[in-house]
Amino acid sequence: QVQLVESGGGLVQAGGSLRLSCAASGSIFSINAMGWYRQAPGKQRELVAAITSGGSTNYVDSVKGRFTISRDNAKNTVYLQMNSLKPEDTAVYYCNADVRTAHYRGFGAYWGQGTQVTVSS
Repeated sequence: QVQLVESGGGLVQAGGSLRLSCAASGSIFSINAMGWYRQAPGKQRELVAAITSGGSTNYVDSVKGRFTISRDNAKNTVYLQMNSLKPEDTAVYYCNADVRTAHYRGFGAYWGQGTQVTVSS
């Protein structure tokens, strides 16, 4: 089994910063892409940022220039540095990882439990 544990959420004023972390543990053979999604009340979950094992990144347009995703492959950990936060960034943020648990298995998607980010105006 694979577990993703997120940390770093909280309450911050508009213009402030937060850094989210997500550590994967358990039966991990390899990890392909890792990413962060968010879901605001009444809205669908959306991809915020993703990063491949080689370091290629992509972002949703609304966070470009403000958020930075990075990862430490040795620690199976992905980070999301969030700067210049806006009230519309308020949501539950979920970590996602494509994990292979053995060399003979394909990749499966795993999710963290979510961490609340609230940005006050």
